[in-house]
This record gives sequence, C-alpha cells and structure tokens, in this order.
Amino acid sequence: MINVKDQVGNALERACGNVTDTYPKSWAELPAVQFVEEDNSVVEWTGGQEQKAYLRYRVDIWDNKSTSETALGVDREVSNLGLRRIACQDVDDPSGLKHKLMRYEGIIDVHTEMVYQNN
Repeated sequence: MINVKDQVGNALERACGNVTDTYPKSWAELPAVQFVEEDNSVVEWTGGQEQKAYLRYRVDIWDNKSTSETALGVDREVSNLGLRRIACQDVDDPSGLKHKLMRYEGIIDVHTEMVYQNN
C-alpha cells in the first residue's frame, strides 16, 4: 500500500489555507476544503508484492461566495501531482453555502511514485 495523502494535503494547502482531511470544524474561515482518500487498492501484484495501486480522492469545497476560484487552484495543484480530475460538480448544500465536489484518480507505481492513467 502506498500513502500519498500528505502530498495531496500539501497540494491542497497551496490552493487554499483552510484544508482538513476531516469534516471542517470551523466555518469562520472560508473557503473550507475537505479531502478524503476514497480508494487505495492493488492494481498490479507481481513477485509477491504490490507494484501499482489505484488511488481516488474526493475534494469538497465550501464557500459563502463562488467556489470557482478555489476549484481552479485545487485542480492546478492536484493535477501537478499527476492525478486526473474525473468529476467536478456543484452540490446542493442545506447550509446555504456554495459547495463543490471534485474527484481525482490515478494509478501509482508504489516504488517510484510515477502516476499512470487508465486510458
């Protein structure tokens, strides 16, 4: 298993200062960004060990105004890691805040951390 969660978190912090891997505890500082590793599974197993892993991350952005500027920064920073955006959508949020959901994925070599894509 590979752990690149810190790298994703650092990339998101470059895009927005209020970043957490748990549900935001404070809404005083907006925009707020939450990220979750949704999948980290074996794609290639040879020689008795994992060679490549599939990773998928979910990024949620909340703001009291448009989420677009933050989403552009998130996309730039996470894409620079080699992960590909597979979803980006506005979400109806009962809080009244603007809410955008983004998903990123990639296949990563667990030894070199080189990122591959499926297609």
